[in-house]
Amino acid sequence: MNRHITSWYSPALDKEMPIASYGHFGFALLLIPTAAADYLEYERFQLIDALQPLIDSGKLKVFSIDSMNKESWMNNNMLPEHKAIRQNQFNEYVFNEVIPFIRNNTSPDTFIYTCGASFGALHAMNLFLKKPDLINGVISMSGVYDLTEYTKGYWDDQVYFNSPIHYIPNLNDQWYLNKIKASHHIHIYTGSGEFEDPEANRRFSQVLWDKGIWHDLDIWGADIKHDWPTWRAMLPYIIDTKF
Repeated sequence: MNRHITSWYSPALDKEMPIASYGHFGFALLLIPTAAADYLEYERFQLIDALQPLIDSGKLKVFSIDSMNKESWMNNNMLPEHKAIRQNQFNEYVFNEVIPFIRNNTSPDTFIYTCGASFGALHAMNLFLKKPDLINGVISMSGVYDLTEYTKGYWDDQVYFNSPIHYIPNLNDQWYLNKIKASHHIHIYTGSGEFEDPEANRRFSQVLWDKGIWHDLDIWGADIKHDWPTWRAMLPYIIDTKF
């Protein structure tokens, strides 16, 4: 498997940002880390190994970036409004730097899908819903789609506009809605076991259906926990059977 690591100084984030890529061909899968983890998290926890047969066959090329959660919502030493600013800077980094990088390393026509587990699931969904003209779909595993789960009671417009369960019900711009509805790949997966929140996934699913947004909701059983063995099973299954 072809593996490459590079980095650049991000104007949006004002710091050096690394990115790892795996594979040589296929659609692009952009991995957003869980919690406060880094760009090599999915490799360390063997999820890349689990995807290797699909990567080697040329079905997909994987890109993995750093999280900003430890510089935003998971940093207890920051003012909440500064956390929200950092969230938006992260979004701009993905839209204006990472997406062009992926296109330059694949092709202008390559389909790009965001993907994440746990907190990364919320980010992956939010990034797709905000820019469905740049991102073609999303795979979210074991997530919640309410940013207030992480904001410790803080609320402002920027929390609202990064919390899909809040802004999607009020999204009436037909350009955005039509772009979102055009995706054939909105996949929401979760287990029902320890530390999973299947009800949060059902609630968000209903929000999407209420807006006429087709998606794939799959809730696995009570033996499926919020942990890496779940995501190592889920993601190859989704890629193999849904793409």
